[in-house]
Amino acid sequence: MNRVAAKLAAAFMLLWIGPAAAEQSMNFGDYTIHYSAFTTDILTAEVAKGYGIPRSRNRVLLNISVLKKVMGTTGQPVKAAVTATATNLSGQLRDLSVRELDEHNAIYYIAETTVAHEETLKFSVRVIPDGDTAPVQFSFDQQFFTQ
Repeated sequence: MNRVAAKLAAAFMLLWIGPAAAEQSMNFGDYTIHYSAFTTDILTAEVAKGYGIPRSRNRVLLNISVLKKVMGTTGQPVKAAVTATATNLSGQLRDLSVRELDEHNAIYYIAETTVAHEETLKFSVRVIPDGDTAPVQFSFDQQFFTQ
């Protein structure tokens, strides 16, 4: 894993364990799906540049990872088909362009969108793990404070 990838993985892990991170997870059958959304200004300049992510308080990064449950481990990262949308309280729909980051020992699905101060977005996510045919669908709301 290169340095930029290691820093991105570390940034995502810090978000998952930090008290302000609001990382969440759901169990679906043989899988656990971790998800979070945060403004991109918290990424280091090096990580943002390495992955072509604009750093901004007014830009949100949706982060999804899919782990297959494996006894005695925290799970095995798996590839998946992931689609997502974001809708604000005014009903404005944003189709999100989801891309995969495969770091060999970690696989992330990320998407970006803009956000206004105090705006609430409802993220709707659809995941189909490789080798599976049944989609997993879930949604979550998050308010962002950009000032």
